[in-house]
Amino acid sequence: MRNHFDSQLQELNLDLIKMGGAIEEAIIKAVDALLKRDSVLASEAIDFDAVIDDMERAIERRCLKLLLQQQPVASDLRRISSALKMITDMERIGDHAADISEITKRLAGDDYFYELKYIPQMAQATIKMVNDAIDAYVNNDKELAQAVIKEDDTVDALFDSVKNNLIEWVGQNRHCGEQAIDLIMIAKYFERIGDHAVNIAEWVIFSITGVHKNAPIL
Repeated sequence: MRNHFDSQLQELNLDLIKMGGAIEEAIIKAVDALLKRDSVLASEAIDFDAVIDDMERAIERRCLKLLLQQQPVASDLRRISSALKMITDMERIGDHAADISEITKRLAGDDYFYELKYIPQMAQATIKMVNDAIDAYVNNDKELAQAVIKEDDTVDALFDSVKNNLIEWVGQNRHCGEQAIDLIMIAKYFERIGDHAVNIAEWVIFSITGVHKNAPIL
């Protein structure tokens, strides 16, 4: 019985890795579409949202099946409940990648007045945060999860750079205000992706230690 349960937990790990891979591809396509002003690529990134939603539902079913059909001990219960919390944040990351691409479709016909320097850096940082958070869960790596939480400071600093630069630019080029707002919104979505990666990492730590700032000790 325990061997079967462990096998199901391993399948859960694989499902989370696959969902993380889909999220990574959605973000990469979203950034690529933004840099190339490519509405077709933006639409492809948006299409990933439905795929990610389906993955969330499948993982949720697997978790509930494990809870209902097995008798998990406290450590198993933490892992399963943490996975249920994690996929909510992962699904939201997929939503934000789609949100970015919706804005990109509006921008696709225009040249950028602002050099997109910090936004790709934000994308790279958030992709790493998400991947590391999932790896931390799969490998029970508390230190890696803590590193993800610290990396959020980098993303926040990049967001501040984008925001401050755009505000300064618009002060000198009033006619560019609408595009500046769109680019700030894109940067904000990446900042939110970083926040969701932090949430995932916090649930990873809970799965290992049983301690979460917003959860009871199990």
